[in-house]
Amino acid sequence: MRQHAEKLQAGDEKEVIWCCEHDPIYTTGRRAIDNRITPTLPAALIVSDRGGETTFHGPGQLMLYPIINLKRRHLAPRAYVALLEEGCIRLLADYGIITARRKGAPGVWTTCGKIAAIGLRISRGVVWHGMALNVTTKLAWFDPIHPCGLNFAMDSIAHHATPQPLAVLANQWAKNLNQLLEIL
Repeated sequence: MRQHAEKLQAGDEKEVIWCCEHDPIYTTGRRAIDNRITPTLPAALIVSDRGGETTFHGPGQLMLYPIINLKRRHLAPRAYVALLEEGCIRLLADYGIITARRKGAPGVWTTCGKIAAIGLRISRGVVWHGMALNVTTKLAWFDPIHPCGLNFAMDSIAHHATPQPLAVLANQWAKNLNQLLEIL
């Protein structure tokens, strides 16, 4: 990801949106804030170069990793976060899941809890890392931590609707974000 971002900064690469699913892993941001509430975690914890606090990534969770030149697009970081959230909100609305933003708590929320989280890295006008959407994620993975540094419930698509395969959701989510970026 970082290599692609550096090439984009130099003008040698195009913007991309990558989607994937990870093996179980806990990650924390570059400040390495460890917000676990149990002495051990059921999977490894790594420090990444994104912002944000400790969270979980793993099976049943769809990761969206856009690598975008915010500087070239004249797009402020907060406006970009709002675009990421809006792309996810539109995706979930297509499945009848009502979501919203919460002031001071980036991500996407249902009445039951946080369904999608954001962690970004911005350097020299280029942003990478992205969003994690809980689709069929076993939410017990979040129990040993305060996800994103907050004490709240987590949620998943499976709690509200029968989820589509991750590849279908990935294509739809990336399409939503592309459409929002085209508007600029």
